Amino acid sequence: MAYEAQNYAKLVGISGFSEALLKNHFTLYQGYVTNTNKLLDSLGQLLQEERTGTPEYAELKRRFGWEFNGMRLHELYFGNLGGNGAIEPGSRLAGKIIADFGGHDAWEKDFRATGAMRGIGWAILYQDVASGRLFNCWINEHDAGHPAGCQPILILDVFEHAFMLDYGVKRADYIEACFANIDWRSAEARLA
Repeated sequence: MAYEAQNYAKLVGISGFSEALLKNHFTLYQGYVTNTNKLLDSLGQLLQEERTGTPEYAELKRRFGWEFNGMRLHELYFGNLGGNGAIEPGSRLAGKIIADFGGHDAWEKDFRATGAMRGIGWAILYQDVASGRLFNCWINEHDAGHPAGCQPILILDVFEHAFMLDYGVKRADYIEACFANIDWRSAEARLA
C-alpha cells in the first residue's frame, strides 16, 4: 500500500503564512511521501531478490527513517496548524501541561526557547506513553533523537524552509505566527 500525501490546502490563508511559503512547504512534504514510497518499493525488490546483504540495501534502510519521519512529522505539524491558538483552559491537555510544567506559561516559555535554539530541526512536545509525562525536545534530524516510546503531541518545524521566505532570519516572529495558529484540539487528540 503506497502512502498518499494529505491535502493541507485548508491552511492557505492562515495569518502569518504566505501562500507561497505554504505551497513550497507542501511540495517539500510531497517529496517525503514520494521518496518513502520509492524506498519501500526498492527495499521490497531487494528483499525479493535476496540482496539484503548489499551496501545498497543497507543505505536504503538507513535512508528510510529520514524520508518516513520527514513525511510523518510534516503531517503532524500541518495537522496542528489551522486553529485559533487558544488552548481550552479545562481541557485534558491544558491540565497535563499545568501538572507537568507548573503552568501553561512555563511550558510555553520552554517550548518557544526550544524552537528558538540555533540549528535546524524540530521542537516537539512529547508524551512519554509509559508514564504519561509531557516534555519538550529538540530533534535535529527527522530520523534521529526521538525519545523511544514517546508520542509527539505538538510539532513545530524549525528548518529554514518553514519560515525563511516570510520571516528571513526572524525565527521568533515565525514561532509567534505558529502559536497564533495552533489547533489545540488536534494536539490534544494525540494524548495517550
